[in-house]
Amino acid sequence: MTIHDTAPAYHYAVIARAIAEIDRAAESGCARLPLDDLAARLGMSAAHFQRVFSAWVGVSPMRYQQYLALDHARDLLARHHSTMTTALATGLSGSGRLHDLFLRWEAMSPGEFSCGAKGLDIAWSLFPSPFGEALVMGTDRGICGIAFTDDLGFDAAFADMSRRWPNARFRKDPARLAAWAEAAFGGRGEARLHMIGAPFQIKVWEALLAIPSGGVTTYSDLATAIGHPRAVRAVGTAVGRNPVSFLIPCHRALRKSGALGGYHWGLPRKRAMLAWEAARHDAAEAGGGFPNSARYCP
Repeated sequence: MTIHDTAPAYHYAVIARAIAEIDRAAESGCARLPLDDLAARLGMSAAHFQRVFSAWVGVSPMRYQQYLALDHARDLLARHHSTMTTALATGLSGSGRLHDLFLRWEAMSPGEFSCGAKGLDIAWSLFPSPFGEALVMGTDRGICGIAFTDDLGFDAAFADMSRRWPNARFRKDPARLAAWAEAAFGGRGEARLHMIGAPFQIKVWEALLAIPSGGVTTYSDLATAIGHPRAVRAVGTAVGRNPVSFLIPCHRALRKSGALGGYHWGLPRKRAMLAWEAARHDAAEAGGGFPNSARYCP
């Protein structure tokens, strides 16, 4: 199965609309929308709606509503809170369920970063993903950027990403990125990452990679894990500047209260990512599938 087989970009459009409908219902005092009602609000038959959700996440729409609930993040924090200091103490070179893919990364040197990526060739192209159309950028060393275009539009998303590396050269080259995008969004093969950022940012992003799929952490725990327990605000800024959405899982960072905090590509998408991962994690724990384990290879 390829990333094109189940039209994941279309599926996410349905998910985004469903989140809006569920939130509106919750605001009016309805704890959960019946299947027929939710499907009707989306202009779909109940059977089609069920198929779309099952193909996307592997659980029923009604079960998925539990993962999308506004208070789910607090429950997730209580049940699947990742202890960052322990994770980092074991070494990021060890095997772990980071994502449903094989992941290898390397970082740009501080000197290269300070030059604004001068002389660096960055390829880009658009690919479908489980969370909408994705703008993927990469060097010869791996993916260096992932943005989501649905809300901002392509032009704004491209400008957002390219100004991070103002002296790089950008060119459209889907063939160069296709295999990595397939691994990133389809769960097959190996996805390579090229992290381009300041040393402090890379340290935070490295810590994010230690959070397993289906788990979460807090900004304060991230700060402690990298040896700067008082730098919570700076850590939050570094999380927000993560250029490789989803693969470097900044969506798994929550406030200490369990509140979602911010997300560069929109809080509905962050909620969808957390719900998607939690549902897949629980299904795998129950023996329900999604067997692709990840191995981290520095």
